[in-house]
Amino acid sequence: MSATIRQLAERLIAEGAEDLPARDRRALEHIAKRLSASQNWSVDYEENLTFGQRVADKVAYWGGSWPFIIGFGSVMALWIGANIVMATRAFDPYPFILLNLVLSTLAAIQAPIIMMSQNRQATRDRLEALHDYEVNLKAELEIMALHDRLDRARIEQMADSLERIEAQLANGAVPPRQAG
Repeated sequence: MSATIRQLAERLIAEGAEDLPARDRRALEHIAKRLSASQNWSVDYEENLTFGQRVADKVAYWGGSWPFIIGFGSVMALWIGANIVMATRAFDPYPFILLNLVLSTLAAIQAPIIMMSQNRQATRDRLEALHDYEVNLKAELEIMALHDRLDRARIEQMADSLERIEAQLANGAVPPRQAG
């Protein structure tokens, strides 16, 4: 598929949009329509997330933030400090088996949730890259069309100038020679 798109793009750049076969022009029109219809693809993507996906994204966002790390470090320091100070009446005496259980459970739950969020972010990145490619292709098409219009305008201008010169020559008016 990528090779076909590359070939089409190379032909389009080399030959211009007007010289393309009808099939290729239809493909380009399809891309242009798709681009105009998908201007808010990011919003559409976010709206289609399930509740679980939204929760996973929030857990990944919160679990990878400095407030979480500082807060969790503080809770652990308080936990350990309180159990050392309480000594014989500690609810989790040294070697802090309950704390280890809590940390292991948190890691076991948080890790796959974060991985789900990262996988979805990778999918979103691929969609964004595809969208960027399509936008760039559309911009290239617009630039080519603009170049074609400029070329046509220059050709018309040159043809008009040539007609005026021919008319002057036909009327016997010879333009003065440039000293050179």
